[in-house]
Amino acid sequence: MAGVDMLRDPIAAKHRIGFVPDQPQVYDRLTGSEYLNFLADVYQVPDDVRRERIDRYLEIFELRDAVGDLVQSYSHGMKQKLVLTGALLHNPPVWIMDEPMVGLDPRSAFLLKDLMAEHCRQGYTVFFSTHILEVAERLCDRIAIINKGRIIACGTLEEIKEHREKETLENIFLELTENEGIPVSLEDHLS
Repeated sequence: MAGVDMLRDPIAAKHRIGFVPDQPQVYDRLTGSEYLNFLADVYQVPDDVRRERIDRYLEIFELRDAVGDLVQSYSHGMKQKLVLTGALLHNPPVWIMDEPMVGLDPRSAFLLKDLMAEHCRQGYTVFFSTHILEVAERLCDRIAIINKGRIIACGTLEEIKEHREKETLENIFLELTENEGIPVSLEDHLS
């Protein structure tokens, strides 16, 4: 993982990953600040660096006013922002995110997309899943289409579009999966 052998040094490999699950699982009886400091301790982020990064992400995700509150009082979107902050706090080279924009307000989703693009510009990796194919189309250098747990297409958008009649990723997805029992139109769905 990012140059570290996962079998020989699994702890070091895990330190190179920032993971955001599809459901923000957070310790509800901690305050946002306690949760972030706990993660900073786990990832051994020095105090001065931790304060700077926590402040940065609290500002980006507009959580500064809520960070002293118990997490159980947070909305789904606030928990998602807290989980994102915790995952990025140790500045890992690899981000793995499952539907990271679910629950985010439009501004936070926009800023997260900016963070993802900047991370990639720095030569790092962002691996994320999304059902919003327009987002994948705009953000991703490489795309994999998964159907029923199998990769059925993989490559750059141009490679996936090659030799296909459809122009958008959404239409290509529908074309590739139409023989798999997935309706390709509302009419098909209703019939």
